Amino acid sequence: MAVLEGLQEAARAAVAGVSPSVVRVGRGGGRGCGVVIGDGLVATNAHNLRGDEVHVTFAGGREALAAVAGVDADGDVAVLRVDTTGAPAVTWSDELPGPGDVVFAVMRTSGAGERVSFGMVSGTERAFRGPRGRRIKGSIEHTAPLPRGSSGSPLVTGSGAVVGLNTNRLGDGFYLAIPADRELRDRLAALATGRSRSRRRLGVGLAPAKVARALRRSVGLDERDGLLVRVVEDGSPAAAAGIRQGDLIVTVGGQPVTTADDLYDALDGEPAEVHLGIVRGSEEIALTVRFEG
Repeated sequence: MAVLEGLQEAARAAVAGVSPSVVRVGRGGGRGCGVVIGDGLVATNAHNLRGDEVHVTFAGGREALAAVAGVDADGDVAVLRVDTTGAPAVTWSDELPGPGDVVFAVMRTSGAGERVSFGMVSGTERAFRGPRGRRIKGSIEHTAPLPRGSSGSPLVTGSGAVVGLNTNRLGDGFYLAIPADRELRDRLAALATGRSRSRRRLGVGLAPAKVARALRRSVGLDERDGLLVRVVEDGSPAAAAGIRQGDLIVTVGGQPVTTADDLYDALDGEPAEVHLGIVRGSEEIALTVRFEG
């Protein structure tokens, strides 16, 4: 009984601590949640947005129209500007949870009002795909159930301190949250100033290594590991560098490329230029892709 009473007490504390700061983002059942992170500021997942204006519903039922301040689509986070009168900012946890730690998810879902669930951290440093296919690393895996429309809700400790933003359902009872570490807080602060983050893009459509090997084999060329360029966007950095449809990207910065993640990881450092090793037919070519800004 003592364990059950302790869990109930922790759940009540979690709800009391964070619930006034949890909002509903959008109208209807297909959107998500968010949390107040400062005066006039709400954080949510980028995939919850539809256009530049978003309806936000606060505790008590007050509705307001929010404007998008900044978006990091590849990182799946965004910040909204909205009148947050009466809704306090969340308290961030000073420490991230580890496997076995008890956590709670507090949500404000359509038609159900406030909801809370509990579970435990089942793993850390997990990865998933963001809205644009980029890998998002370092996530917290947990077992606190998330009903439909819960993305962007806070994952909290028993005291109501936020340790993550819920964002992805893995199935089989496991869920992922973006950790509320210093890197995330700094990113949200930058988005709040209107600095939407646009990560480096070559401007190509790629096929995986197995497709490239099969295609080269079918036309009598030696099989090579790499990423096959299927499309080159007009006016893109790739087009300016001379990359062509049918090229095989085999190295970036001198390192072998076998998956799109290898390429994305090189671009996530936001370099001014990247050096690519290309195979065009049977010819080895070195190209430099340069980025503006």
